[in-house]
Amino acid sequence: MSVSQWLGALYAAMILSVCFAFAVLLSLARIGLRAMRKVPPAEKKEEEAKEEPRGNAPEPVYYIVEKKKKRARAEYSDPKRISFK
Repeated sequence: MSVSQWLGALYAAMILSVCFAFAVLLSLARIGLRAMRKVPPAEKKEEEAKEEPRGNAPEPVYYIVEKKKKRARAEYSDPKRISFK
């Protein structure tokens, strides 16, 4: 192998690693931005907890979930003979 082939392989590996690092950094930045937007204010939670009396707690909510049903298999008719004349 010549030197130019080694350099080509080295440049390709470098480009691959830079692109991979860039993609990882973008995904981490997006996760960080989402986390910063959804920061709940801690003061409001404490105030709401103090205002609600303990004896009058809200009742739990229950949801009824149905199991998904499988679709019936598609039934095909018998194959038809096609003749080309």
